Amino acid sequence: MCNREQKITKEKQKFPAIFLDRDGTLIEDVGYIKEPSAVSFFPNTFADLIRLQEHFMLFIITNQSGIGNNLLTDKEVKIVNSYIETELKKQGITITATYYCPHTTEDNCFCKKPSPYFINQAVHEYNIDRKHSYIIGDHPSDSECGIRAGLTPVYVLTGHGNKHKNELTCEVAICKSLSHATERILNNIYYDNKII
Repeated sequence: MCNREQKITKEKQKFPAIFLDRDGTLIEDVGYIKEPSAVSFFPNTFADLIRLQEHFMLFIITNQSGIGNNLLTDKEVKIVNSYIETELKKQGITITATYYCPHTTEDNCFCKKPSPYFINQAVHEYNIDRKHSYIIGDHPSDSECGIRAGLTPVYVLTGHGNKHKNELTCEVAICKSLSHATERILNNIYYDNKII
């Protein structure tokens, strides 16, 4: 009986997660990145993710329309994503999975943010607890994606964040950087549309 109860408890256990945008959130947004040498992590990315992974599973979700526009190849994106995961792993940070959409807006695909497709996939595959999970990104589509998926969105002003902040169509915590987002999430303090 004890073993059966333990099995049931394990099956029902859900895990909180952080879904992270890539360019402009974890690394500098320098346009279409074709090779690892163009990757530049923000100064506190490693320290922030180390703190977050103490409480959350970590995922990366990135729109890479450069593939659909023939400005990048699928292989190039995979190599860069693998490099990012490897560099994070060297710092003791585990990215559970990296998802990327290769399509353009004109493709009308099902996976490009703000579609919650990849989040829903992760929820199913890794038993994610939506209620206690977050998405962090520098574009309104990241926040909208989180809302559609039932997560709490956190908008950062790095990357294109400052440029597009007035395009936000939903209530969202706005932070100056991933570091500020980390503080707010870990302290669970939210002030809608205010910068701290």
